[in-house]
Amino acid sequence: MSTAGYKTFVVVNPNSSNGKTGKVWPELEQGLKERLGTFEHAVTTARGHASILTAEALSKGFEMVVSLGGDGTHSEVVNGFFHPDGSPVKDDAILGTMTSGTGGDFRKTFGVDKGPWAAMEKLTGTETRPIDAGRFIYEDHEGAEQVAFFINILSFGMGGLVDHMVNNTTKVLGGKTSFFIGTMRALARFRRQTVTLSVDDGPEETVKIHNVAVSNGRYFGGGMMVAPEAEPDDGLFDIVSFEDMSTLAFMSLGTSIYKGTHLAHKNVTLRRGRKLVARSDDRSLLDVDGEQKGILPITIENLHHALRLKV
Repeated sequence: MSTAGYKTFVVVNPNSSNGKTGKVWPELEQGLKERLGTFEHAVTTARGHASILTAEALSKGFEMVVSLGGDGTHSEVVNGFFHPDGSPVKDDAILGTMTSGTGGDFRKTFGVDKGPWAAMEKLTGTETRPIDAGRFIYEDHEGAEQVAFFINILSFGMGGLVDHMVNNTTKVLGGKTSFFIGTMRALARFRRQTVTLSVDDGPEETVKIHNVAVSNGRYFGGGMMVAPEAEPDDGLFDIVSFEDMSTLAFMSLGTSIYKGTHLAHKNVTLRRGRKLVARSDDRSLLDVDGEQKGILPITIENLHHALRLKV
């Protein structure tokens, strides 16, 4: 048992933050030892490895798994907490996060300062907070049905194209600048998509969208406050959609999205619900916690208080 009160395992993504995490890990490891005492860790070597390491650690009896990396790493770690049907790998398991990545959006909802050192102190003690997670069934790029989980925001439309742009270019300029450049490049290519939405098994609505953000947290895209009213523990998603607007009008929302004032725009719609079903004849790419994962159709459900976050 560590001095934090929990048997702890740390999942380290050395490639996060454009490779900086791997370079500073020895220093971070020493800092964790001073605060937590004994813990174990493993370094990821490929996409999806963090999920495997997490599931193995929880199966071995570790009580807290700490994710060291960006939002994509946190999302992979969260996927290791659940079986495909949404049941937990280990009851009452605790998620710790040390953000060291390009976007760093998940931490902002909880008021955690930038960088892994700011989160380190929150890993001590035993205080936790129950939060929701998202489970979704989607189509991968080979046309096969898949099941996965997310912790912050899942979007589709232009957000998926932005992810593709950002994750296939250098991130040396940092999160906000990288996502801004990716957004500008995506805007030049993106055309509005027609999607059909149903919230909580209600009536279907067909709309033309630039993006739909299914939000557990409030921020995505390197600091955009897309869902300023979202609460990560209320059992509901804030579903923010940008509908029936020109690309020029969408671009004009840029500053207001960072400030979180865009909900007042007539073409921005806020829906709330525990479940969303979406389909489209257009190829609509998914953005899942900053990673481009697959395409519509999709079914998304809220797993209320499915995680315990170390705070």
